[in-house]
Amino acid sequence: MSPPAGQQWVGFDRQAPLSDRTGAVSSSPSYPVDWVRYLRVMRFFLSALFSIVWWDILLGNLPIVRHIAAQSAMQRWRALARRYRQLAVQLGGVLIKLGQFLSIRVDVLPAEVIAELADLQDEVPAEDISRIHATIAQEFGRPAETVFAWLAPIPEAAASLAQVHRARLRCPSPQVSQDDTNEVVVKVQRSGIRRIVETDLAAIRAAGRLLQLYPPIARRVDMDRLLNEFTNTTRAELDFIAEGKNAERFAQDFADDPHIVVPRIYWDYTTSRVLTMENVAAIKITDCAISPEQVARRVYRAYMYQIFITNFVHADPHPGNLFVRPIGGDERTPGAGEGQFQIIFVDFGMMAVVPERLRAQARELLLGLATRDARRIVQAYIDADVVLPDADRKRLEELHETLLKRLYGIKMNQLRYVAFREAQNLWRDYRDIIFEMPFQFPSDVLFVVRAIGILLGIVTSLNPEFDPWAETLPFAEQLASQELNRDWEYWLDRMLDMMRMMWMMPMRLDRLLTQAERGELATIASLAPNAERMLRRMERSLERLTWGVIFTSLLIAGMLLRLNEGPSWTSTALLAAAGLALLWGLTRR
Repeated sequence: MSPPAGQQWVGFDRQAPLSDRTGAVSSSPSYPVDWVRYLRVMRFFLSALFSIVWWDILLGNLPIVRHIAAQSAMQRWRALARRYRQLAVQLGGVLIKLGQFLSIRVDVLPAEVIAELADLQDEVPAEDISRIHATIAQEFGRPAETVFAWLAPIPEAAASLAQVHRARLRCPSPQVSQDDTNEVVVKVQRSGIRRIVETDLAAIRAAGRLLQLYPPIARRVDMDRLLNEFTNTTRAELDFIAEGKNAERFAQDFADDPHIVVPRIYWDYTTSRVLTMENVAAIKITDCAISPEQVARRVYRAYMYQIFITNFVHADPHPGNLFVRPIGGDERTPGAGEGQFQIIFVDFGMMAVVPERLRAQARELLLGLATRDARRIVQAYIDADVVLPDADRKRLEELHETLLKRLYGIKMNQLRYVAFREAQNLWRDYRDIIFEMPFQFPSDVLFVVRAIGILLGIVTSLNPEFDPWAETLPFAEQLASQELNRDWEYWLDRMLDMMRMMWMMPMRLDRLLTQAERGELATIASLAPNAERMLRRMERSLERLTWGVIFTSLLIAGMLLRLNEGPSWTSTALLAAAGLALLWGLTRR
């Protein structure tokens, strides 16, 4: 099936960059920025950044007031998250999606922020039906009444970027047979949404560049790449042609699984701003009374298959995008049709692709988790360039061994409490490695991580006794079996590689001996990781002490001169120098 005449969809090359696969463009579209909205968003980001710099960086390093900053941290983070939530609800747009993503980053943000953002839903007041009709008329070049036989005036769902209406197709149509019910759902973009999205993205990019000035973040996160990934994926959600193609590829990935359903796309009724698809009305996954334990298991396995087999992941698995349809029986009766149900996926605007360079490492990580092999897990990190080069591998392995021993087999409803109880012990035993945080964030798996976080929340709500370890082990065993049962061509290539290495070995050995005879061998010595860390800490302590002395001296001198002599160029210069010393100290962290 092809898109309508005059339109093109983007081909999906598994080797292509994410932006190429999703259809997003890297250059900014020519939409004017809403400066009133931009300044309002930036005002929040700048005030939040100033609060963090003042309390957590500046005062947090001064011995006299350090305890005050620490005691007020929870209250400040909670207030900051509450302000963001209020802003996102008022303005909508990309801010809601950003808040949803931040709400699952338990590895980065304090628990107080997570609690405030956890219930942030992408639900906004519906747009007037006349504007929906106008968008349809603009896209198809004729009135909406002539495009659809009927369009429900009240939407089924209204989100920040688009809203969904039930509709009925007109017959005859090349894609509609007489046997079809003609019942569809139509997803229509909000008017002016592209300008809103570009405004929000511009503000987020500006805030991200400011964060990049902080060395610990710049060291662990490629902020430019992270911002590009977020920007491209968000823009791709506004291209409904690409979304329709995503749905078709996803359906092909699960073509052999009768328990996974993807709605059919009606290309004759689809444009870049209007998406028409099969009406797969069913019950929300969180409202399902059909064996929630089996539903949780099936959804979890479906995502394991996406991440580790097809490498094409539905990155927005919130309850509004996952449904359950029973096969026989009454869905209102618990246990009815047990085991006989289908999982329905909708909304394919946000898709994530596991990059080629990380696929082998992702499988190794899964096998390491399933077999409780800490060394294999850490090696997967290293091969994926997730660990910083100067990290202490031995300490990382010890930490993971401890985590696996203490957390393996814990049910989802117990995991949070057990993890909280163990946090103090882990901090005491592995303070050095936790303090160093030797990981760097891979920006190209941003939305895969997001999907996993939301998925775990869904399966926990369905089955609090869900055991992710028990569900992962059979999948990992199947994966390992597939690796061993590869075709003869794969193993022949491996053998040829080993033979080439053996053939080159004598020449390499001869070159090594020749260098030794000539005295050309060099020995490179390096400090042990612990000693190197101690030296770095001493260096940072001396830098902080120097910065504190310079900043305090200049500030006090400038204030005393201004109080005694009034405003003068000398006092102004001293205060300006104090400000420069402050900036120098913050950027040297």
